[in-house]
Amino acid sequence: MQKLEKPARKSGVAHFIAAAGYSAGGARRLWRESAFRQEVIGLAVLLALFAAVGASLTEFLGLAILSLIVLAVEALNTAIEELVDNASPGWSDFAKSAKDMGSFAVMCLLVATGLYAGWVVLF
Repeated sequence: MQKLEKPARKSGVAHFIAAAGYSAGGARRLWRESAFRQEVIGLAVLLALFAAVGASLTEFLGLAILSLIVLAVEALNTAIEELVDNASPGWSDFAKSAKDMGSFAVMCLLVATGLYAGWVVLF
């Protein structure tokens, strides 16, 4: 593998623009994950359901906040998986545990979002 030089640090507006580019790159990488695509589709379904039941703006805001947290934790989970796969190419107990805990974090947020959506729709 060819070793690449570390890019020079940017500051000011250039740093902000570079950071936006890094975020876009992360979103493109996440789009290759089926779990991420399923979560985005789930969000779209929940938005339609909230609209159908006449949810308030505050309830939509709650859904938006929870959904962004889900997507952020999914991104962190994917980052953990990539790091673990690189650090431990073979099977190892620590690698399994790290991946399982990342998955658990995502599941907790999905359950929280589902409970919130159920509360809004049913009550």
